[in-house]
Amino acid sequence: MSQDAEPHAVAGRVFSRAPGRTLSVAVRAEGTTIWDTDGRAYLDAAGGAVVVNVGHGRRSVAEAVGRQLGEIAYAHGTTFTSEALEAYAAEVGPLLPLEGPAAVYPVSGGSEAIETALKLARAYHIARGEPDRWTVIARWGSYHGNTLGALDLSGRRPLRRPYEAWLGRFRHVSAAYPYRADEPGANALADPAALALELERTILSAGPESVAAFVAEPIVGATLGAVAPDDGYWHAIADVCRRHGVLLIADEVMTGFGRTGTWFGMDHWGVKPDMVVAAKGATSGYWPFGFVAASARVHRTVVEGSGFVHGFTYSHSIGGATVAREVLRIIREEDLVAASASKGQLLRATLQDRLGAHRHVGDVRGRGLMVAVELVADRESKAAFPRERKLTEAIVAAARDAGVLVYSGTGCADGTNGDMVLLGPPFVVTEAELDRIAAGLHAAIDAAIAKVAPEG
Repeated sequence: MSQDAEPHAVAGRVFSRAPGRTLSVAVRAEGTTIWDTDGRAYLDAAGGAVVVNVGHGRRSVAEAVGRQLGEIAYAHGTTFTSEALEAYAAEVGPLLPLEGPAAVYPVSGGSEAIETALKLARAYHIARGEPDRWTVIARWGSYHGNTLGALDLSGRRPLRRPYEAWLGRFRHVSAAYPYRADEPGANALADPAALALELERTILSAGPESVAAFVAEPIVGATLGAVAPDDGYWHAIADVCRRHGVLLIADEVMTGFGRTGTWFGMDHWGVKPDMVVAAKGATSGYWPFGFVAASARVHRTVVEGSGFVHGFTYSHSIGGATVAREVLRIIREEDLVAASASKGQLLRATLQDRLGAHRHVGDVRGRGLMVAVELVADRESKAAFPRERKLTEAIVAAARDAGVLVYSGTGCADGTNGDMVLLGPPFVVTEAELDRIAAGLHAAIDAAIAKVAPEG
């Protein structure tokens, strides 16, 4: 392209995640607010993709990584470790819900972390002399990432459909979804004993000697919308896994680092899995980063056995560890996990006050600052709006037009139909901003229903 070419000549060179839509250009962010090139401000009630925990525009994060990159930016993980990485692992390890000293394997994001966990589970069983264990079980209504292994685990049907020809290695059981338990087509149960029995039967059907791991989100995020199981579920599931030698892997990509009002989602029930997968809030969006952490038993078995054949060019990132360590410092020093818990209670109460009696709001739910509102065509029957109405998309657009960013979810009712909006603002959100989020969402719901389902 010549130097005289107009700026618009390069339009379309980026393969957009929103084809057909003209996206605003983000130029600045601070706290809970993002500004675009037109000077318009948006209240980030979604934290991006429920990523931004400590808030936008943290100068100390930029300064910390700037200093580090000025000293050394990259060293291959098979040749060097780094002070930044060793320090971060030592600091985050005791916070993880794992038995014994945790071993942290850093990567570039949640999908890579899930892929790493799958391979690590396989390596563990090979090291124990059980090479036939390769099957992994997950749940319908789940999301674990978009790489092929992670997508095969995921029980989010709209994302799976285009790639079904490449999927099918893994098995799925029902979601722990109290609001839609026992509904036809929902693949959901509520009773912990029934869910544990279904998992056990699935293990037995696959052949106990062939099952390597069970993977699940402690509290379901983007697919069902901040859905927590009934108490007793995780203890019952952990018991089934232990009895059959199946590794329990907690996908804490969205729930980790204070998002649900505790350091990790599993902390709500005091259950210790064999591995924890984390990303998103680990660096609060300031660096592509994630990790899988293994319990002392899993790590020791693998390194003393046949080893771990795995790796990525950008795993064990010095810059990523530096950012993650500074974000961890901020969360601790500003007591942001407690802030998430208290502000989450306030947000749910405010939403319940504004929307609890709304004829098209079926459920307001969540833990900490991961909160969802599920929309229904009829409250009594819980019937969903038909997918072709695209109600969720209309709500997200109406909220954005009003300067409030929310996160969409569809298919929560039966894998196709069902509309849900997920909220995950930064933990530094103020009470006034929480009220604005609730008011903005209320107005957006009414505007969207009037547009796409006026007879509703």
